[in-house]
Parts: sequence; structure tokens; C-alpha cells
Amino acid sequence: MKIIVSVFLLFAVTFSSFSQTNDLKISELSKEIESKVIEWRRHLHENPELSNREFNTAKYIVKHLNELGLEVQEGVAKTGVVGLLKGDLPGKVVALRADMDALPVTERNDLPFKSLVTSEYNGKKTGVMHACGHDSHVAILMGTAEVLSKMKSKIKGTVKFIFQPAEEGAPKGEEGGAELMVKENVLKNPDVDAIFGLHINSGTDVGTLKYKTGGIMAAAQTFEINIKGKQAHGSRPWTSVDPILTSASIIQGLQTIISREAELTKEGAVITVGVMNGGIRSNIIPESAKLIGTIRTLDYDMQKFINKRMNEMVPAIAKVHRAEATIEISKGLPITYNHIKLTEKMLPTLQRIAGTEKVVKISAITGAEDFSFYQQKVPGMFFFLGGKTLDVKPEDAAGHHTPDFVIDESGFILGVKTMTALTLDYLND
Repeated sequence: MKIIVSVFLLFAVTFSSFSQTNDLKISELSKEIESKVIEWRRHLHENPELSNREFNTAKYIVKHLNELGLEVQEGVAKTGVVGLLKGDLPGKVVALRADMDALPVTERNDLPFKSLVTSEYNGKKTGVMHACGHDSHVAILMGTAEVLSKMKSKIKGTVKFIFQPAEEGAPKGEEGGAELMVKENVLKNPDVDAIFGLHINSGTDVGTLKYKTGGIMAAAQTFEINIKGKQAHGSRPWTSVDPILTSASIIQGLQTIISREAELTKEGAVITVGVMNGGIRSNIIPESAKLIGTIRTLDYDMQKFINKRMNEMVPAIAKVHRAEATIEISKGLPITYNHIKLTEKMLPTLQRIAGTEKVVKISAITGAEDFSFYQQKVPGMFFFLGGKTLDVKPEDAAGHHTPDFVIDESGFILGVKTMTALTLDYLND
């Protein structure tokens, strides 16, 4: 027994010494490239591209990875880029992922690198903006690739850098995002053993990391309800079958699934109607109406129950109003589920790099992430990186997907250091 304990202590001391030596080198190299990471992010922010249209973004990444001497694959899942870094010693394969796409949002701030790019989205002219921080993710992963390429002798195994398009969803009628990357075998050749990803957060203090074991972000489904009634003059509603009134009853009815039928002490769930279309004139009751919305769930059994009740409730409520209604619910995004053993194993790395007091365990959130598709195939861990200036109150920080979204760039270096340390610790453990 004493021999076993002695061997364990020797291993622990050796690994601790190894980690400390690596951490010093990681810190030194990360500091050296901090200004470049910020420069890359500003270039990307000023030149955003929508989902599945990240052509110039991909070229920018490819140029950098080629300069680092990595094996580079282009055109994965349309515009995706994969870089491969082989360490000097054999071992496992770890993947690191960053998403590349921007949003159809018109930027509203005075940044010197503000986006002035415009495009067309769903037939409407719009500004294009990195309003969710994907420019930061790309720059951080480019920085991580540079640091790790200078530490090849410390890498026991292989690192796969995945720069993914269309996290925000492919254009209508197209495939894209993590699901398509998995379909095109991004986790194969060589086979990935684990994957890590981060998301910068505008409401979290710079210097802070947030994590959760198990489900950290919700599954997301889209639903579309089409209601058919009977058109009539607005002055004679009794001659109509009113799809607007029917829509209102359906919206109210759907909310009772959450408030009265879903077991919310088990996990949270949300049904939101975000689009309501019907009618063209004040004095015409239209023939039809359409509702489009989202379902967010953190438990697959709850998701099945909610889907079942929606499919039962929608046509039944319409029938009460003498209307007809159909509902279609998409497969959507899976739950972003942090592999429990992997997350527990890597938690000491987060705490060592950021400081224990700066690593915060959170409750699950109802936002969604297509990183979940990778986690369905291999163990994965996804965490949040603080991007809020310390003197800004959380309630005053502009949210993601808004025109005023802004990120404190001083948080990027922690992102580089954390992703690098996770990689080395995982491969060398």
C-alpha cells in the first residue's frame, strides 16, 4: 500500500511540476501575441460574413495556419477550415472549435473598427455584425494555434483546430454548421478523443470563466403553425372563421404547457412565439395566419412531452374556433451536454489558469449552441469566457444579438491561455 501511495504522490508531484512549467511558457507566449489576437479580431469584426458565406474569413484563417506550418483542410461544410498540429510525441487527439459567422444585425456604436458591411437576409437589406462574439472566438483559436505550434515538443498527441461556419444556422434550404461538419467527418482522420469550445459572454466580468457539468445549454427547436380560417369583412365577424383570434387562443394555450404541465422543478423549458403573420388591412379578417416560434428544453423526455402536447393542442384549439391548424416542429439543436467525467477532470485546469475564485459554476441557460452536435459523438466541454468591462454593471451590458453588443478585448488572453492549457493537460495526463 505504501508503494502505491508513494508512486501516486510521485506522479502527482511530477504532473504538477510539468503543469507549472507549461503554464509559465503558455503565459509568456500568450502575452507575446495578445496584440495580434486583438488585431485579428478587429479585422474580422470590421469584415463580418453571414452563415455559409464566410469566404474571406476562411482565407484569413488559412493564411495564418499555413504560416504556422499546420496541415490545413479547406472547404469543410462549405467554408469551414481545419488545421492539424502533430506533437513531437504520440498520443490522443483533441479538437478545439471556434465558430466564424456573423449575424444580420446593423451595428450601433462608435468603435473605430465598427462594421459597415451590408447584405441581404431573407429578402431584406440589413447590416452585418459580429453581434455574438464569433470574431473573438476565431481570433482566440488562431492565437491558441500559434502558441501550441511553438510548444510542439510538449504535445503528446495531435491537436485539431476546427473553424466552423454557420453556427447561427444555415440559410433556408442549405445544410451547415456543426451538424454538417460532423456529417463530413471532421471528428475523423484522425479520430478525435475529446473536444473543447468556449463562448465569450458580454455579461460576465473579464477574467472570469463559467462552467457546468451535464446540460449547460438547451436543445432548441423551431415550430411553425399554419391556421386556415374563412375571410370576411371586418364589420361582419360572424361570417368569418377568424384565424387571428384562433392564433391568440393557440398562443395562450401553448403557454399552459409550460405553466401547468411541464415539471419545471426537474428542468426549465420555454415556448416562445416570435413571429405572428396574418392579415393585410384593418377591415379584413384574413383567410389564414402563421405562427413561428422556438422551444427550449434541457431534458429529452420533457422535450418529447412538450412536442406531443403541442401536436395535440394546436389542432384541437383551432377546431374550437371552427378553424383548421397544422404544426411542424423541427429536429433542431441537441442539448449542449458537458461530459461529466471530462468536465470534472479538466476543472482543475480552469481553476489553475484563471484562479479558483474566478471559475464559477452556473445553472443551465436556455440559449442553444450547435457545439452540441460534436458532443453527441465524442466527450466535450463547453464553457464561457468573461468579456464585460469590470466597471460596467451586468444589467447595463448590451446583450448578444443586439446592435450595441461590445466585448472587452482584455479578456482574450485568458481565452488563449485556457484553451492551450486544456489541450496540454488533456493530452499529457
